[in-house]
Amino acid sequence: MFDPTAFENLKIVIEGAVYDRDFSGEILVTDRNDIINLAKLERRFEISFVDKVNRGKKITAIWVLEAKLENLAAELLPATLSEKTAGCHVAVKFELEHPNEFSIFKDIKKALFEIWGDSRNIDQLIQMVPFENQTKIKNVVTIKFNRLIYEDQIDDLTTMVDFMIKSLRDLSKIIK
Repeated sequence: MFDPTAFENLKIVIEGAVYDRDFSGEILVTDRNDIINLAKLERRFEISFVDKVNRGKKITAIWVLEAKLENLAAELLPATLSEKTAGCHVAVKFELEHPNEFSIFKDIKKALFEIWGDSRNIDQLIQMVPFENQTKIKNVVTIKFNRLIYEDQIDDLTTMVDFMIKSLRDLSKIIK
């Protein structure tokens, strides 16, 4: 019989947690990607959603779950690799548009550190067309957790939805 990998089990929990909030009317799921990279033998799952209350703010939350070859191999071939690598990488992203003002970048980072903790890596990558006179830029904010997530931490994943919704709401106050 097929025994699902940690990636599959974590993905199901993430989907369930997000879709429960979608069905309750708090958020709206806007995209979902389940990708298998055959060249690198990696899995990637992304689910995107917006806060229904602030839908007009153009802020999207994206939950990313990844398992690389070494993670899958450690789980499927435990005799050859350490079980410590038999987990998944989790990241949270927020895509938002706002004026290209340094104070906004600082406020975003401060707000997210308050929600997620200062032990996280929070990166901001802006996208803009340099030859156009744009009033707003696109900012992709990524929160990295700097460790693998294992199946015994499944309960932590469901509480992450609360943090993501709070982040969406706090970010909407910053970009006005």
